[in-house]
Amino acid sequence: MQQNVERIVIAGAGQAGASAAIELRRAGFQGGLVLVGDEVHAPYERPQLSKEMLKPGEVTLRAMREEDVYETFSIQLALGTKATHVDAERRRLVMEDGTHHDYDRLLLATGVRPRSLPDADARRVRYLRTVEDALQLREDIEQGHSIAVVGGGVIGLEVAAAVNARGNPVVVIEAGQRLMMRSVDERIARYLDRTHRGRGVDIRYGTQITSWDASGMLTLSDGSRIQADRVLVGIGVVPNTELVAHLDITDELGVRVDACGRTALRDIYATGDVASQPGAGGFARVETWANAQDHAAAVARSLMGDASPYQSPTWFWSDQGMTNLQVLGNAMQGTPVLRGDEHGDRFSIFWLDTADRLTGCSAVNSPKDMAMARRWIRQSAVLEPRLLADLSHPLRDCLALAGATTEEI
Repeated sequence: MQQNVERIVIAGAGQAGASAAIELRRAGFQGGLVLVGDEVHAPYERPQLSKEMLKPGEVTLRAMREEDVYETFSIQLALGTKATHVDAERRRLVMEDGTHHDYDRLLLATGVRPRSLPDADARRVRYLRTVEDALQLREDIEQGHSIAVVGGGVIGLEVAAAVNARGNPVVVIEAGQRLMMRSVDERIARYLDRTHRGRGVDIRYGTQITSWDASGMLTLSDGSRIQADRVLVGIGVVPNTELVAHLDITDELGVRVDACGRTALRDIYATGDVASQPGAGGFARVETWANAQDHAAAVARSLMGDASPYQSPTWFWSDQGMTNLQVLGNAMQGTPVLRGDEHGDRFSIFWLDTADRLTGCSAVNSPKDMAMARRWIRQSAVLEPRLLADLSHPLRDCLALAGATTEEI
């Protein structure tokens, strides 16, 4: 690292920000290090908000690290304080209370926020992004309220499964024609539809809320009506770019960065959900737990002068009732190879390019398949489709390299 970099400020104390801070210390940065966040809680992992925190039993917020880790690594936590803008000329992060944090390098890890539902009744509408959001939704569930979930993506389906498991009426309202349209193919979507409906979840496609009355009666665009005490909105997110909106380093997706996490301004970097990252298909936000962890660590090393391009396939998981779904890479493009019975409760779909190289995988209740797929995709493995589709052949023997096994590559 250049000698004049004596102080790094990280705006955003979520998983990406905290991961970057810890990696900076592990990589040898000895200067001042400040982690700024508008929540009062120490950094925590957000997947638990739609999973464990909605289940029966004692509620315990799982922090990313023990709080003494930040003291051990001399990471200053500035929590419960909201940043308002970046003064790039003075290299200063300005706070709402009038204070500021000067920096030599600034890392933006401000994340995203839920997209709001227009003309919504604020008393009945819920969003899910913070601990307080999860606790409020949990209280709604415990009070027996019926829930309408707007959006059939990961968050919406996890919440629907949690509400249904507690015995509350729940309906999913999806404007598209199937579930998880951005992430999985039709076979996975059909499986999810079948399992959720089989457990008692009502799902409505191709429609949206047009109005509601004081009693909680929702009118949908298809003319149907639904009674719902509360409405959980999961219709996507908006990047938190307001701090740097005036600096011309953003695009329609977020804060644009290169493969090393650098913005167009030499002293400002970005990571996590807010970053518009380059990839094979162009720029994209990667809103996953794994990216928040791994991209942040890579950008931290970039801040230290090790500007190695970050390259890693996307990977995420979703727990929906008794269903565990994992998705790797591009699981919607190429040639799909089904392994297992899509009408059963355990199967995987491997996606191959024209050279039969693995580019993506979706695995339903098949963690071993996914573990192998994650290994293969890192190795750019070429597979034998015929063997891959045949359950009588062990997965490790499905490579196309003249009888090679996974242990040999």
